[in-house]
Amino acid sequence: MATIAGLTGRQFLPNSPEYPLWQWQYATSTFLTAHDMRPGLIVQPANKTDIKRVIAYAKAHGRAIAIRTGGHHYTGASSTGPANIQLDLRSTFQAPEDLVYFEKDGKSFVRASVSHSVGAFNEFLGEHHAFVPHGQCRQVFLGGHLQRAFGLLGDHIRVLEIIDCDGRERTITRRSESELFFAWLGGSPGNLGVLTHVLMEVYRDSDYNGAIGMRAVHRYTAEKLRTVLGYLAEVSDDDNFPRNYDLCIGVLSSPEGIDDGIDVYMREEHPEIFGEDGFPSWPRSMIMIYAQYVPFSPNDKPDMDFFERLRKGCFMANPLEETPMSELTAQWIFQNRREFDLPFAKRTYSTRSTTLATNGWVDWVVGRIDEIARGSPENGQWVSAQVQCLEGNTLSYVKVLVPSPFAEPSQWRDTTMAMTIDNFHKPEKRAEAEAWEAINDRESLGPDGIFSQHDRRLLWGTWGSFDLDSVWHTYYEDRRKYERLMRARSRADPHGTFTPNSFCVKRAEVSVLSAL
Repeated sequence: MATIAGLTGRQFLPNSPEYPLWQWQYATSTFLTAHDMRPGLIVQPANKTDIKRVIAYAKAHGRAIAIRTGGHHYTGASSTGPANIQLDLRSTFQAPEDLVYFEKDGKSFVRASVSHSVGAFNEFLGEHHAFVPHGQCRQVFLGGHLQRAFGLLGDHIRVLEIIDCDGRERTITRRSESELFFAWLGGSPGNLGVLTHVLMEVYRDSDYNGAIGMRAVHRYTAEKLRTVLGYLAEVSDDDNFPRNYDLCIGVLSSPEGIDDGIDVYMREEHPEIFGEDGFPSWPRSMIMIYAQYVPFSPNDKPDMDFFERLRKGCFMANPLEETPMSELTAQWIFQNRREFDLPFAKRTYSTRSTTLATNGWVDWVVGRIDEIARGSPENGQWVSAQVQCLEGNTLSYVKVLVPSPFAEPSQWRDTTMAMTIDNFHKPEKRAEAEAWEAINDRESLGPDGIFSQHDRRLLWGTWGSFDLDSVWHTYYEDRRKYERLMRARSRADPHGTFTPNSFCVKRAEVSVLSAL
Protein backbone atom coordinates (compact mmCIF):
# COMPACT_ATOMS: atom_id res chain seq x y z
CA MET A 1 0.00 0.00 0.00
CA ALA A 2 1.19 3.54 -0.78
CA THR A 3 0.79 6.71 1.22
CA ILE A 4 -2.15 8.99 0.40
CA ALA A 5 -1.37 12.12 -1.61
CA GLY A 6 -2.33 15.55 -0.36
CA LEU A 7 -2.50 14.87 3.38
CA THR A 8 -1.14 17.37 5.90
CA GLY A 9 -0.86 14.84 8.73
CA ARG A 10 1.70 12.08 9.21
CA GLN A 11 1.61 8.66 7.53
CA PHE A 12 3.48 5.47 8.40
CA LEU A 13 4.01 2.42 6.22
CA PRO A 14 5.12 -0.90 7.78
CA ASN A 15 8.74 -0.22 6.78
CA SER A 16 8.78 3.16 8.56
CA PRO A 17 11.06 3.27 11.64
CA GLU A 18 8.24 4.78 13.72
CA TYR A 19 5.63 2.24 12.60
CA PRO A 20 5.97 -0.12 15.61
CA LEU A 21 5.44 2.78 18.02
CA TRP A 22 2.18 3.89 16.40
CA GLN A 23 1.03 0.35 15.66
CA TRP A 24 1.01 -0.54 19.37
CA GLN A 25 -2.35 -1.05 21.05
CA TYR A 26 -3.37 -2.52 24.39
CA ALA A 27 -3.99 -5.92 22.81
CA THR A 28 -0.83 -6.29 20.73
CA SER A 29 0.98 -8.36 23.37
CA THR A 30 -1.60 -11.11 22.88
CA PHE A 31 -3.40 -10.62 19.56
CA LEU A 32 -0.91 -8.98 17.17
CA THR A 33 -1.10 -11.74 14.57
CA ALA A 34 -4.16 -13.67 15.76
CA HIS A 35 -6.46 -10.77 14.91
CA ASP A 36 -4.07 -9.19 12.39
CA MET A 37 -3.22 -5.89 14.05
CA ARG A 38 -0.73 -4.85 11.35
CA PRO A 39 -2.39 -2.11 9.28
CA GLY A 40 -1.04 -1.49 5.80
CA LEU A 41 -0.97 2.25 6.46
CA ILE A 42 -1.28 4.33 9.63
CA VAL A 43 -2.59 7.86 9.13
CA GLN A 44 -2.56 10.57 11.79
CA PRO A 45 -4.78 13.22 10.20
CA ALA A 46 -4.11 16.85 10.96
CA ASN A 47 -7.68 18.00 10.38
CA LYS A 48 -11.09 17.11 8.98
CA THR A 49 -9.89 17.65 5.41
CA ASP A 50 -7.34 14.88 5.89
CA ILE A 51 -10.05 12.59 7.24
CA LYS A 52 -12.26 13.22 4.23
CA ARG A 53 -9.37 12.45 1.87
CA VAL A 54 -8.65 9.19 3.68
CA ILE A 55 -12.32 8.18 3.36
CA ALA A 56 -12.35 9.04 -0.34
CA TYR A 57 -9.13 7.07 -0.91
CA ALA A 58 -10.46 4.06 0.98
CA LYS A 59 -13.67 4.01 -1.07
CA ALA A 60 -11.82 4.42 -4.36
CA HIS A 61 -9.33 1.63 -3.63
CA GLY A 62 -11.58 -0.81 -1.78
CA ARG A 63 -9.83 -0.34 1.56
CA ALA A 64 -11.43 -0.35 5.00
CA ILE A 65 -10.68 2.07 7.83
CA ALA A 66 -10.10 1.15 11.46
CA ILE A 67 -10.49 4.11 13.83
CA ARG A 68 -8.53 4.41 17.04
CA THR A 69 -8.09 6.99 19.73
CA GLY A 70 -6.71 5.22 22.81
CA GLY A 71 -6.54 1.73 21.31
CA HIS A 72 -7.56 0.16 24.62
CA HIS A 73 -9.91 -2.52 23.29
CA TYR A 74 -9.31 -5.94 24.89
CA THR A 75 -8.84 -7.79 21.61
CA GLY A 76 -7.70 -4.97 19.33
CA ALA A 77 -10.85 -4.26 17.30
CA SER A 78 -9.63 -0.69 16.77
CA SER A 79 -6.85 -2.07 14.56
CA THR A 80 -6.84 -3.90 11.23
CA GLY A 81 -4.70 -5.91 8.79
CA PRO A 82 -2.27 -5.14 5.94
CA ALA A 83 -5.00 -4.51 3.34
CA ASN A 84 -6.55 -1.69 5.35
CA ILE A 85 -5.88 1.70 6.92
CA GLN A 86 -5.53 2.72 10.57
CA LEU A 87 -6.95 6.21 11.22
CA ASP A 88 -5.27 7.42 14.41
CA LEU A 89 -7.12 10.40 15.94
CA ARG A 90 -5.15 10.74 19.19
CA SER A 91 -3.72 14.16 18.37
CA THR A 92 -6.01 15.43 15.60
CA PHE A 93 -8.35 17.67 17.60
CA GLN A 94 -6.49 19.24 20.49
CA ALA A 95 -6.92 22.97 19.88
CA PRO A 96 -8.58 25.14 22.57
CA GLU A 97 -11.90 24.99 20.71
CA ASP A 98 -11.82 21.19 20.91
CA LEU A 99 -12.46 21.16 24.67
CA VAL A 100 -14.85 23.87 25.89
CA TYR A 101 -16.98 24.20 29.05
CA PHE A 102 -20.08 26.40 29.12
CA GLU A 103 -23.36 26.85 30.97
CA LYS A 104 -26.77 27.41 29.44
CA ASP A 105 -30.29 27.52 30.89
CA GLY A 106 -29.04 26.46 34.30
CA LYS A 107 -27.18 23.40 32.96
CA SER A 108 -23.50 22.70 32.32
CA PHE A 109 -22.07 21.30 29.11
CA VAL A 110 -18.75 20.35 27.56
CA ARG A 111 -18.00 20.18 23.86
CA ALA A 112 -15.13 17.72 23.59
CA SER A 113 -13.22 16.11 20.77
CA VAL A 114 -12.35 12.42 20.67
CA SER A 115 -8.63 13.29 20.91
CA HIS A 116 -8.55 13.60 24.70
CA SER A 117 -7.77 10.88 27.20
CA VAL A 118 -10.06 10.22 30.14
CA GLY A 119 -7.30 11.53 32.41
CA ALA A 120 -6.94 14.82 30.52
CA PHE A 121 -10.71 15.20 30.22
CA ASN A 122 -11.13 14.65 33.95
CA GLU A 123 -8.48 17.25 34.74
CA PHE A 124 -10.31 19.73 32.52
CA LEU A 125 -13.60 19.07 34.32
CA GLY A 126 -11.84 19.54 37.66
CA GLU A 127 -10.67 23.00 36.60
CA HIS A 128 -14.34 23.89 36.14
CA HIS A 129 -15.50 22.09 39.32
CA ALA A 130 -17.68 19.75 37.31
CA PHE A 131 -17.95 15.99 36.84
CA VAL A 132 -19.62 13.23 34.84
CA PRO A 133 -19.48 9.41 35.23
CA HIS A 134 -16.61 7.77 33.33
CA GLY A 135 -14.22 4.85 33.50
CA GLN A 136 -11.03 4.47 35.51
CA CYS A 137 -8.35 3.94 32.86
CA ARG A 138 -6.42 7.17 32.32
CA GLN A 139 -5.17 6.35 28.81
CA VAL A 140 -8.55 5.36 27.40
CA PHE A 141 -9.53 8.14 24.99
CA LEU A 142 -12.99 9.63 24.63
CA GLY A 143 -13.49 8.38 21.07
CA GLY A 144 -14.01 4.75 22.02
CA HIS A 145 -15.15 5.40 25.58
CA LEU A 146 -18.13 7.50 24.49
CA GLN A 147 -19.37 4.76 22.17
CA ARG A 148 -18.92 1.81 24.51
CA ALA A 149 -22.22 0.09 25.04
CA PHE A 150 -21.49 -0.33 28.74
CA GLY A 151 -20.67 2.35 31.26
CA LEU A 152 -22.51 5.56 31.96
CA LEU A 153 -20.61 8.26 30.07
CA GLY A 154 -22.58 7.69 26.87
CA ASP A 155 -25.82 8.39 28.73
CA HIS A 156 -24.88 12.06 28.99
CA ILE A 157 -24.16 12.68 25.30
CA ARG A 158 -26.55 15.15 23.66
CA VAL A 159 -24.96 15.81 20.24
CA LEU A 160 -22.60 13.81 17.98
CA GLU A 161 -20.45 15.45 15.30
CA ILE A 162 -19.35 12.97 12.64
CA ILE A 163 -17.89 12.61 9.16
CA ASP A 164 -19.86 9.96 7.26
CA CYS A 165 -18.93 7.44 4.57
CA ASP A 166 -19.36 10.09 1.86
CA GLY A 167 -17.08 12.58 3.60
CA ARG A 168 -19.93 14.78 4.78
CA GLU A 169 -19.83 16.56 8.13
CA ARG A 170 -23.04 15.86 10.05
CA THR A 171 -24.51 16.75 13.42
CA ILE A 172 -26.65 14.03 14.98
CA THR A 173 -29.05 14.22 17.91
CA ARG A 174 -31.62 11.81 19.21
CA ARG A 175 -34.37 14.00 17.77
CA SER A 176 -32.82 14.74 14.40
CA GLU A 177 -31.72 11.17 13.53
CA SER A 178 -32.93 8.83 16.23
CA GLU A 179 -31.86 5.54 14.60
CA LEU A 180 -28.33 6.71 13.87
CA PHE A 181 -27.97 8.26 17.33
CA PHE A 182 -29.16 4.97 18.83
CA ALA A 183 -26.62 3.00 16.80
CA TRP A 184 -23.67 5.27 17.58
CA LEU A 185 -24.16 4.83 21.33
CA GLY A 186 -25.20 1.17 21.28
CA GLY A 187 -23.47 -0.45 18.34
CA SER A 188 -19.87 -1.43 17.67
CA PRO A 189 -17.62 1.67 17.98
CA GLY A 190 -15.92 3.07 14.89
CA ASN A 191 -18.12 1.27 12.37
CA LEU A 192 -20.61 4.01 11.48
CA GLY A 193 -18.32 6.85 10.43
CA VAL A 194 -15.69 9.06 12.05
CA LEU A 195 -16.74 10.66 15.32
CA THR A 196 -14.89 13.95 15.86
CA HIS A 197 -16.70 15.80 18.68
CA VAL A 198 -19.56 15.44 21.13
CA LEU A 199 -21.63 17.72 23.30
CA MET A 200 -22.30 16.24 26.72
CA GLU A 201 -24.11 17.42 29.80
CA VAL A 202 -21.95 17.53 32.94
CA TYR A 203 -22.70 18.30 36.57
CA ARG A 204 -21.46 20.93 39.03
CA ASP A 205 -19.80 20.13 42.33
CA SER A 206 -21.79 22.91 43.96
CA ASP A 207 -25.07 21.07 43.27
CA TYR A 208 -23.87 17.97 45.15
CA ASN A 209 -22.16 19.27 48.28
CA GLY A 210 -21.34 16.66 50.92
CA ALA A 211 -19.73 13.98 48.74
CA ILE A 212 -17.31 11.58 50.46
CA GLY A 213 -14.88 9.15 48.90
CA MET A 214 -12.46 6.54 50.17
CA ARG A 215 -9.55 4.70 48.62
CA ALA A 216 -8.27 1.98 50.94
CA VAL A 217 -5.60 -0.67 50.44
CA HIS A 218 -5.40 -4.00 52.28
CA ARG A 219 -2.64 -6.56 52.23
CA TYR A 220 -4.03 -9.47 50.30
CA THR A 221 -5.34 -12.52 52.14
CA ALA A 222 -8.12 -14.81 51.01
CA GLU A 223 -9.91 -14.11 54.31
CA LYS A 224 -9.86 -10.33 53.85
CA LEU A 225 -10.98 -10.66 50.22
CA ARG A 226 -13.86 -12.89 51.33
CA THR A 227 -14.93 -10.28 53.90
CA VAL A 228 -14.98 -7.27 51.56
CA LEU A 229 -16.49 -9.14 48.60
CA GLY A 230 -19.13 -10.53 50.94
CA TYR A 231 -20.13 -7.00 51.86
CA LEU A 232 -20.13 -5.93 48.21
CA ALA A 233 -22.45 -8.87 47.42
CA GLU A 234 -24.78 -7.82 50.24
CA VAL A 235 -24.94 -4.30 48.84
CA SER A 236 -25.52 -5.58 45.30
CA ASP A 237 -28.30 -7.97 46.34
CA ASP A 238 -30.16 -5.38 48.44
CA ASP A 239 -32.96 -3.79 46.38
CA ASN A 240 -33.32 -1.11 49.06
CA PHE A 241 -29.69 -0.04 49.17
CA PRO A 242 -29.52 3.67 48.28
CA ARG A 243 -28.07 4.58 44.90
CA ASN A 244 -26.01 7.36 46.53
CA TYR A 245 -23.18 4.87 47.08
CA ASP A 246 -20.65 3.42 44.67
CA LEU A 247 -18.33 0.53 45.47
CA CYS A 248 -15.55 -1.16 43.51
CA ILE A 249 -13.11 -3.77 44.83
CA GLY A 250 -9.94 -4.73 43.00
CA VAL A 251 -7.13 -7.27 43.42
CA LEU A 252 -3.63 -7.03 41.97
CA SER A 253 -1.21 -9.84 42.62
CA SER A 254 1.93 -7.71 42.27
CA PRO A 255 2.87 -4.13 43.21
CA GLU A 256 4.00 -3.62 39.60
CA GLY A 257 0.40 -2.93 38.64
CA ILE A 258 -0.42 -0.55 41.49
CA ASP A 259 -0.62 3.14 40.63
CA ASP A 260 2.05 5.64 41.68
CA GLY A 261 -0.11 7.22 44.40
CA ILE A 262 0.21 4.15 46.60
CA ASP A 263 3.93 3.96 45.95
CA VAL A 264 4.40 7.60 47.01
CA TYR A 265 2.31 7.06 50.13
CA MET A 266 4.32 4.02 51.17
CA ARG A 267 7.65 5.78 50.61
CA GLU A 268 6.51 8.58 52.93
CA GLU A 269 4.83 6.48 55.62
CA HIS A 270 6.90 3.26 55.53
CA PRO A 271 10.36 3.96 54.06
CA GLU A 272 11.72 0.95 55.90
CA ILE A 273 10.14 -1.48 53.42
CA PHE A 274 12.13 -0.12 50.46
CA GLY A 275 15.45 -1.80 49.77
CA GLU A 276 18.66 -0.29 48.40
CA ASP A 277 17.40 -0.97 44.88
CA GLY A 278 14.35 1.22 45.54
CA PHE A 279 11.84 -1.60 45.22
CA PRO A 280 9.36 -2.31 48.02
CA SER A 281 9.36 -5.51 50.04
CA TRP A 282 5.66 -5.34 50.85
CA PRO A 283 3.35 -8.31 50.19
CA ARG A 284 3.05 -9.27 46.55
CA SER A 285 -0.73 -8.89 46.37
CA MET A 286 -3.08 -6.04 47.27
CA ILE A 287 -6.80 -5.51 47.71
CA MET A 288 -7.89 -2.02 46.66
CA ILE A 289 -11.23 -0.53 47.58
CA TYR A 290 -12.83 2.49 45.95
CA ALA A 291 -15.99 3.69 47.68
CA GLN A 292 -17.89 6.94 47.43
CA TYR A 293 -21.10 8.64 48.46
CA VAL A 294 -22.86 11.54 46.77
CA PRO A 295 -25.97 13.31 48.14
CA PHE A 296 -28.83 13.86 45.72
CA SER A 297 -30.65 16.32 48.00
CA PRO A 298 -29.63 18.60 50.91
CA ASN A 299 -31.29 16.17 53.32
CA ASP A 300 -29.22 13.14 52.26
CA LYS A 301 -26.63 12.04 54.82
CA PRO A 302 -24.04 9.24 54.50
CA ASP A 303 -23.98 6.11 56.64
CA MET A 304 -20.35 6.14 57.80
CA ASP A 305 -20.54 2.44 58.72
CA PHE A 306 -20.50 1.76 54.97
CA PHE A 307 -16.94 3.09 54.81
CA GLU A 308 -15.76 1.78 58.17
CA ARG A 309 -16.66 -1.82 57.31
CA LEU A 310 -14.56 -1.58 54.17
CA ARG A 311 -11.46 0.05 55.57
CA LYS A 312 -11.17 -1.88 58.84
CA GLY A 313 -7.70 -3.43 59.02
CA CYS A 314 -6.30 -1.62 55.95
CA PHE A 315 -2.76 -0.22 55.91
CA MET A 316 -3.63 2.79 53.79
CA ALA A 317 -6.77 4.93 53.49
CA ASN A 318 -7.44 8.58 52.84
CA PRO A 319 -9.31 10.65 55.48
CA LEU A 320 -13.11 10.40 55.35
CA GLU A 321 -13.99 14.01 54.68
CA GLU A 322 -16.16 15.97 52.30
CA THR A 323 -14.55 16.15 48.87
CA PRO A 324 -15.93 17.66 45.64
CA MET A 325 -17.12 15.04 43.17
CA SER A 326 -14.72 16.34 40.51
CA GLU A 327 -11.84 15.48 42.84
CA LEU A 328 -13.27 12.07 43.72
CA THR A 329 -13.57 11.03 40.08
CA ALA A 330 -9.92 12.03 39.62
CA GLN A 331 -8.89 9.83 42.56
CA TRP A 332 -10.51 6.80 40.94
CA ILE A 333 -8.44 7.02 37.77
CA PHE A 334 -5.65 4.46 37.35
CA GLN A 335 -2.39 6.14 36.41
CA ASN A 336 -0.86 3.21 34.52
CA ARG A 337 -1.49 2.55 30.84
CA ARG A 338 -1.68 -1.19 31.49
CA GLU A 339 -1.83 -3.39 34.54
CA PHE A 340 1.23 -5.45 33.49
CA ASP A 341 3.43 -5.43 30.43
CA LEU A 342 2.65 -9.07 29.68
CA PRO A 343 0.39 -11.20 27.46
CA PHE A 344 -3.03 -11.78 28.97
CA ALA A 345 -6.16 -13.86 29.15
CA LYS A 346 -8.92 -11.40 29.99
CA ARG A 347 -12.55 -11.72 30.98
CA THR A 348 -15.29 -9.28 31.94
CA TYR A 349 -18.71 -10.63 32.92
CA SER A 350 -21.94 -8.95 33.99
CA THR A 351 -24.98 -10.30 35.79
CA ARG A 352 -28.46 -9.40 36.91
CA SER A 353 -28.30 -11.79 39.85
CA THR A 354 -29.56 -10.69 43.28
CA THR A 355 -28.43 -13.83 45.15
CA LEU A 356 -24.64 -13.47 45.06
CA ALA A 357 -24.37 -13.05 48.84
CA THR A 358 -26.11 -16.38 49.47
CA ASN A 359 -25.47 -18.71 46.51
CA GLY A 360 -21.78 -19.42 47.14
CA TRP A 361 -20.39 -16.93 44.61
CA VAL A 362 -18.20 -15.15 47.18
CA ASP A 363 -16.37 -18.34 48.16
CA TRP A 364 -16.12 -19.36 44.52
CA VAL A 365 -14.56 -16.12 43.25
CA VAL A 366 -12.19 -15.86 46.21
CA GLY A 367 -11.02 -19.42 45.47
CA ARG A 368 -10.48 -18.66 41.79
CA ILE A 369 -8.48 -15.48 42.50
CA ASP A 370 -6.49 -17.08 45.31
CA GLU A 371 -5.39 -19.92 43.05
CA ILE A 372 -3.31 -17.42 41.07
CA ALA A 373 -2.57 -14.74 43.67
CA ARG A 374 -1.07 -17.03 46.30
CA GLY A 375 1.51 -18.38 43.85
CA SER A 376 2.42 -15.16 42.07
CA PRO A 377 4.98 -14.34 40.76
CA GLU A 378 6.67 -17.73 41.04
CA ASN A 379 3.87 -19.30 38.97
CA GLY A 380 4.50 -16.86 36.11
CA GLN A 381 0.95 -15.47 36.39
CA TRP A 382 -0.49 -12.28 37.84
CA VAL A 383 -4.17 -11.74 38.55
CA SER A 384 -5.92 -8.40 38.04
CA ALA A 385 -9.54 -8.43 39.18
CA GLN A 386 -12.16 -5.74 39.61
CA VAL A 387 -15.70 -6.19 40.88
CA GLN A 388 -18.27 -3.38 40.99
CA CYS A 389 -21.91 -3.25 42.01
CA LEU A 390 -24.15 -1.28 39.66
CA GLU A 391 -27.57 -1.17 41.28
CA GLY A 392 -29.35 0.60 44.13
CA ASN A 393 -32.98 1.01 45.08
CA THR A 394 -33.72 3.08 41.98
CA LEU A 395 -31.71 0.98 39.51
CA SER A 396 -28.84 3.44 39.22
CA TYR A 397 -27.42 1.80 36.10
CA VAL A 398 -30.79 2.01 34.37
CA LYS A 399 -31.86 5.47 35.48
CA VAL A 400 -28.35 6.97 35.88
CA LEU A 401 -27.46 10.12 37.80
CA VAL A 402 -30.03 12.21 35.98
CA PRO A 403 -32.82 10.02 34.50
CA SER A 404 -32.63 10.41 30.74
CA PRO A 405 -34.16 8.91 27.61
CA PHE A 406 -30.66 8.94 26.11
CA ALA A 407 -29.78 5.86 28.17
CA GLU A 408 -31.78 3.59 25.84
CA PRO A 409 -29.10 2.31 23.43
CA SER A 410 -26.73 0.55 25.86
CA GLN A 411 -27.23 -3.14 26.48
CA TRP A 412 -27.67 -5.04 29.74
CA ARG A 413 -29.37 -2.15 31.53
CA ASP A 414 -30.55 -4.58 34.21
CA THR A 415 -26.98 -5.27 35.34
CA THR A 416 -26.46 -5.56 39.10
CA MET A 417 -22.74 -6.35 39.13
CA ALA A 418 -19.78 -6.41 36.74
CA MET A 419 -16.70 -8.59 37.27
CA THR A 420 -13.37 -8.36 35.47
CA ILE A 421 -10.99 -11.21 36.25
CA ASP A 422 -7.78 -11.18 34.19
CA ASN A 423 -4.68 -13.35 34.06
CA PHE A 424 -1.46 -11.69 32.88
CA HIS A 425 1.21 -14.27 32.28
CA LYS A 426 4.66 -15.07 30.96
CA PRO A 427 4.50 -16.21 27.31
CA GLU A 428 5.22 -19.82 28.22
CA LYS A 429 2.30 -19.85 30.69
CA ARG A 430 -0.38 -19.05 28.11
CA ALA A 431 -1.97 -22.53 28.16
CA GLU A 432 -2.25 -22.44 31.94
CA ALA A 433 -3.78 -18.96 31.92
CA GLU A 434 -6.34 -19.90 29.27
CA ALA A 435 -7.21 -23.10 31.15
CA TRP A 436 -7.80 -21.07 34.32
CA GLU A 437 -10.11 -18.68 32.45
CA ALA A 438 -11.93 -21.60 30.81
CA ILE A 439 -12.86 -22.89 34.26
CA ASN A 440 -14.10 -19.41 35.16
CA ASP A 441 -16.27 -19.38 32.02
CA ARG A 442 -17.67 -22.83 32.63
CA GLU A 443 -18.47 -22.41 36.31
CA SER A 444 -19.61 -18.79 36.40
CA LEU A 445 -21.86 -18.62 33.31
CA GLY A 446 -24.81 -20.57 31.96
CA PRO A 447 -28.04 -22.09 33.35
CA ASP A 448 -26.16 -23.34 36.42
CA GLY A 449 -23.63 -20.48 36.51
CA ILE A 450 -22.77 -19.22 39.95
CA PHE A 451 -22.37 -15.62 38.73
CA SER A 452 -24.81 -15.31 35.83
CA GLN A 453 -27.27 -17.62 34.13
CA HIS A 454 -26.61 -15.84 30.83
CA ASP A 455 -23.37 -15.21 28.96
CA ARG A 456 -23.32 -11.38 28.99
CA ARG A 457 -20.24 -9.81 27.41
CA LEU A 458 -19.26 -6.19 26.91
CA LEU A 459 -18.01 -4.67 23.66
CA TRP A 460 -14.89 -3.17 25.22
CA GLY A 461 -14.16 -6.28 27.29
CA THR A 462 -14.36 -8.84 24.50
CA TRP A 463 -13.22 -12.44 24.80
CA GLY A 464 -13.72 -15.61 22.81
CA SER A 465 -14.89 -15.31 19.21
CA PHE A 466 -13.76 -12.23 17.27
CA ASP A 467 -16.72 -12.64 14.91
CA LEU A 468 -19.34 -10.43 16.57
CA ASP A 469 -22.18 -11.66 14.39
CA SER A 470 -21.65 -15.26 15.47
CA VAL A 471 -21.95 -14.33 19.15
CA TRP A 472 -24.28 -11.33 18.92
CA HIS A 473 -26.54 -12.78 21.65
CA THR A 474 -23.74 -12.41 24.22
CA TYR A 475 -23.54 -8.64 23.58
CA TYR A 476 -27.18 -7.68 22.96
CA GLU A 477 -30.35 -8.59 24.86
CA ASP A 478 -32.45 -9.68 21.89
CA ARG A 479 -32.46 -10.15 18.15
CA ARG A 480 -34.76 -7.17 17.63
CA LYS A 481 -32.18 -4.75 19.03
CA TYR A 482 -29.35 -6.40 17.10
CA GLU A 483 -31.23 -6.22 13.79
CA ARG A 484 -32.06 -2.58 14.47
CA LEU A 485 -28.31 -1.95 14.70
CA MET A 486 -27.72 -4.04 11.56
CA ARG A 487 -30.06 -1.76 9.60
CA ALA A 488 -28.32 1.35 10.91
CA ARG A 489 -24.93 -0.13 9.96
CA SER A 490 -26.08 -0.79 6.38
CA ARG A 491 -27.24 2.76 5.93
CA ALA A 492 -24.16 4.30 7.55
CA ASP A 493 -21.55 2.00 5.95
CA PRO A 494 -23.00 0.70 2.65
CA HIS A 495 -19.58 0.13 1.02
CA GLY A 496 -17.84 -1.49 4.01
CA THR A 497 -15.52 1.49 4.41
CA PHE A 498 -15.79 1.22 8.20
CA THR A 499 -15.72 -2.58 8.37
CA PRO A 500 -12.00 -3.28 9.02
CA ASN A 501 -12.42 -6.62 10.79
CA SER A 502 -15.04 -9.11 11.96
CA PHE A 503 -15.74 -7.50 15.32
CA CYS A 504 -18.56 -5.34 13.97
CA VAL A 505 -22.32 -5.48 14.02
CA LYS A 506 -23.16 -7.15 10.72
CA ARG A 507 -24.71 -4.96 8.04
CA ALA A 508 -28.24 -5.92 7.07
CA GLU A 509 -28.66 -7.22 3.52
CA VAL A 510 -30.00 -4.78 0.92
CA SER A 511 -33.02 -7.04 0.33
CA VAL A 512 -33.89 -6.83 4.01
CA LEU A 513 -33.68 -3.06 3.97
CA SER A 514 -35.88 -2.74 0.89
CA ALA A 515 -38.52 -4.93 2.51
CA LEU A 516 -38.91 -2.60 5.48
